[in-house]
Amino acid sequence: MPLAETIVAGWLLGQAGLEVPLGPLTIAPVHRDERLRLERAGSGGTLHGTATRVPWGATAGHVVVVAEDGPAPMIALVAKGAGRITADRSLALEPRDTLAFDGAAVVAAAPARVAPDAAVLYGAMIRAAQMAGALESLLEQSARYATERKQFGKPIGNFQAIQHNLALLAGHVAAAGIAAEHAFVAADRGEPRLAVAAAKVRAGEAAGLGAGIAHQVHGAIGFTYEHSLHFATRRLWSWRAEFGSESQWAQVLGRAVAARGADRLWPDLTTR
Repeated sequence: MPLAETIVAGWLLGQAGLEVPLGPLTIAPVHRDERLRLERAGSGGTLHGTATRVPWGATAGHVVVVAEDGPAPMIALVAKGAGRITADRSLALEPRDTLAFDGAAVVAAAPARVAPDAAVLYGAMIRAAQMAGALESLLEQSARYATERKQFGKPIGNFQAIQHNLALLAGHVAAAGIAAEHAFVAADRGEPRLAVAAAKVRAGEAAGLGAGIAHQVHGAIGFTYEHSLHFATRRLWSWRAEFGSESQWAQVLGRAVAARGADRLWPDLTTR
């Protein structure tokens, strides 16, 4: 279910002073280069543009949209089925639908003091947290399996190669968790962009390496579709590409550092 998306959508509606409807919500757009345009009429209006790969776009009760309306971003609430839907799924077989709005009616809309890419920014923050949690699950499952699975008369966790890989996985899990936690702290302070960028990059890197280690530790049984390992790894592979990939957020970090200059790099690293 779109629990994470509902949390972000509810927060965005709150920033605009709009009532949060009951039921599951989702957010759009998901990609930084996509733009949705709002033509206002009273407290509502019509929405124009296309949003791709929207989580649960066809099944969520409402879609919360960050739309353009002149210089200030608008938060708009769109009811289920307001746009044309092209159904699709992620690697985890979760809905990732394309929503095409061609004058779709808006239930409510209001300006908000958020960034124009707020849906992507806070979507990336919540995905970093989800990836950190999934990585913790991988570590727990892998460590437990290494004590249960025996080879050559002893648990595979006694072999140095397995121990080394589990230690490497534990390091990535810790780093991803701390990065995600720091992003939420920065969001509470009102300056989340660089921390979210770092968290999405770090969690995405950990997701790729961590999933590989977990599957190597489990061997053939971990590749079977029915194994619980897939519940985490397939979502990790999907989530790392959503709301901006590692390379996209790394560019955000690099440009920010270059703009502030070399003299500010060390203070920025040590005071955040």
